[in-house]
Amino acid sequence: MALLCVSLGLRISEALALKWGDVDSLGAKLRVERGIVCQKVDTPKTAESRKLMTVDAALLELLKTWKQSTQFSSQDDWMFASPVQLGRLPWSYDAIWRVYQKAAKAAGNGSIGTHTMRHTFRSWLDSVGTQVGVQQKLMRHADIRTTMNVYGDAATDDMNQAHRKIAGLALNGRKERQVIPVSS
Repeated sequence: MALLCVSLGLRISEALALKWGDVDSLGAKLRVERGIVCQKVDTPKTAESRKLMTVDAALLELLKTWKQSTQFSSQDDWMFASPVQLGRLPWSYDAIWRVYQKAAKAAGNGSIGTHTMRHTFRSWLDSVGTQVGVQQKLMRHADIRTTMNVYGDAATDDMNQAHRKIAGLALNGRKERQVIPVSS
């Protein structure tokens, strides 16, 4: 689920609400038609969120492997069906959040939220030089200001390199910073 969210920028409510019938393997597409919050199925967060998304072949292969390994694999089954609920509902947000926390702790990353995958998706789009208008469409934001203002503060390697260059200019190429005494 985390790979799906970070690869497509899905909200956790959208990922939890996916059914196998939402995947078009031949056309390499995924339909986002619903969201699920507190185990209640509804429409996605915004009208713009309800989109047909292109899915890379490698991600489709991963989904195919998941479908072959889950006991709930019919077109009407939840992609991430809960065995506890006998497949009638997807895993709960709380259960997914606990898995994320356990994985983050094991990786030494402290605490992460499920929305971290969406922010990472936006950061990666930026780091590979994706135009902002394309980022907006891929993030499924109705307003480009959301893309820029809410998700636009990611620290990418490009930003670090730019900062290094500016610091080099400001310090006249000096490797060590010199303290200049201030006289009064």
